[in-house]
Amino acid sequence: MSLSRYLLQKQPFVTKSFCYALSHDQLSHAYLLFGEHGTPLKETALFLAQTILCDHPNPLADEECIMCQRFVSNNYPDFIFLDGEEESIKKDEVRETLTLFQNTPLERKGIMVYVIHLVENMTVEAVNALLKFLEEPNDYTYAILTTQNEDKVLPTIISRCEKLRLVLTPRSEVLQEALSLGVSQEDAEILSCFYNSGEILKTVAAKDSYQKMKTSLVNGLDALSRAPNFGRYIFEKEITPLLGNKADALFFFDMLTQFFRDIVAKKAGNPISLGSYDTIIAEAAEKLPHVESSLLSIMTLRGEIGLNIRIGLILAHLVNILTKE
Repeated sequence: MSLSRYLLQKQPFVTKSFCYALSHDQLSHAYLLFGEHGTPLKETALFLAQTILCDHPNPLADEECIMCQRFVSNNYPDFIFLDGEEESIKKDEVRETLTLFQNTPLERKGIMVYVIHLVENMTVEAVNALLKFLEEPNDYTYAILTTQNEDKVLPTIISRCEKLRLVLTPRSEVLQEALSLGVSQEDAEILSCFYNSGEILKTVAAKDSYQKMKTSLVNGLDALSRAPNFGRYIFEKEITPLLGNKADALFFFDMLTQFFRDIVAKKAGNPISLGSYDTIIAEAAEKLPHVESSLLSIMTLRGEIGLNIRIGLILAHLVNILTKE
């Protein structure tokens, strides 16, 4: 399913609200797109930005006009994207963007658009720099901000934006869509816990980095159940090198959390989400000690990622917890 079809079929409120405003020349100068973890916030924000710039939206970007092609190829100088997924967005990045957007548009279209993904990951200085621009926008400038946690966004930013909420598609539907696109059962079960679109899930499943991380994680859990020291070796020697940035580390901890949720559920005799890994999960439920407290520790350590603590140190602490008798 293309993103256009996804928005039309799965997000009708967002699509109708945005497209009505666009067709009636009533676009807000700032939108705050929010949704739970798993909804395609970044992809949707970028596609809505593309729709604003499209020469022939019907009702969303037609994906065929020259403007759409230039946007996709990152060849539209009056568009800027700041991504808070991997690193915090700094004041200098925001100021550089605002400096550019205070000038006259370079393109004949006369429209400037910027997207800030995960505004909750902006520094305080960056937020303060953004606020003034949101208060006094240019007539030809549009902003699309995203967040996974509205509670972490300053009320002064929220009050200056029109809010659009993405709703979660039932996991069963995402799972079936992914399977119909050729994704393996194992990958579909894992990734449908974190992604809310079969198309995006398929893209992630095809990445070598994901496959290596999944394989190492499964091998590590299997080893922990059989020989804790060997499990420690896999976590330290195989998994640590794969977590080179904040986004990778967060995703690894999310996968590990899901596996441990299933281990806890299996131990309690409840259904699990990752049925393809039933054997490994059942063995871990039987042999690993204190799985409930381990799950809590995993979730706590995930929250420390991005707090200027080296990822290697966080993972080493995790290994000590998982291998503790």
